Amino acid sequence: MTTDPAPPTKDHGRAGRDLKAAIASAVVLLAAIAGSLLFWKPAFMVLVVAAVVVAVWELRRGMLAQGIDLPEQPLMVGGVTMVVVAYLFGAEALVTATAVSALVIMLWLLRRGVDGYVKNATASVFILIYVPFLGSFVALLLAEGGLGGGGLGNEGVAGILTFILVTIASDIGGYVAGVLFGKHPMAPVISPKKSWEGFAGSAIACVAAGWALVVYLLDGPWWVGVCLGLIAVVMATLGDLCESVIKRDLGIKDMSQVIPGHGGLMDRLDSLLATIAPIWLLLHYGVFT
Repeated sequence: MTTDPAPPTKDHGRAGRDLKAAIASAVVLLAAIAGSLLFWKPAFMVLVVAAVVVAVWELRRGMLAQGIDLPEQPLMVGGVTMVVVAYLFGAEALVTATAVSALVIMLWLLRRGVDGYVKNATASVFILIYVPFLGSFVALLLAEGGLGGGGLGNEGVAGILTFILVTIASDIGGYVAGVLFGKHPMAPVISPKKSWEGFAGSAIACVAAGWALVVYLLDGPWWVGVCLGLIAVVMATLGDLCESVIKRDLGIKDMSQVIPGHGGLMDRLDSLLATIAPIWLLLHYGVFT
């Protein structure tokens, strides 16, 4: 009995991905984000909540490869609660919701017995902080300027656009510079395609985007824009490397294939999750206060 050979993996060259599918997916996602922000801010919160749910599903799926069984339902419910509470009631309420969610998850795991409790509880609290807690800073930033309608005149909407665009600038600048000039690997064991030349491209793009967005969109001081760009490039790079380490430790290439040309949602959220907290802090005290 013979078996058919596995279909060959398509070579996308130095790009490392299907650019047509990746661009099409990015356009659809950005259009949904822009539409929700410009017309009604709570609609964007629906996207954030959906992203948290999908990210938890992906991470549970990935961790099962190493025998780590996350309690999916309480993680999703707790994560959604944290995001909504942050948007409606602010940072102090988010801290309380996070603590309560962690305790509920640990109690939920007691139902499974002793075996694997520490492993599953530790991984669950890690995911709770990594995805919904960090993701809730998007809700805190969006809540700047009130909870109502959208539009570029709203501080929260302008802040979210700044956060997203400067992180995209990091990805694009690093990607272009890495493909064209990348020769010196930054962390070959963790992410072989990430180079110091790509990091330089990210830094230039981030600082330029941060300066322009803060000055012209947020009407803030130029130095805040430069600081925002520097913070974004460092944190986005660290976020990408951390997610690469997680995937390597779990023995998987992508978290899933829910976004054509990009892989899993977590493969796109890694930089965003890492940059949002310091960007919220900088904009809250440097521009909006």
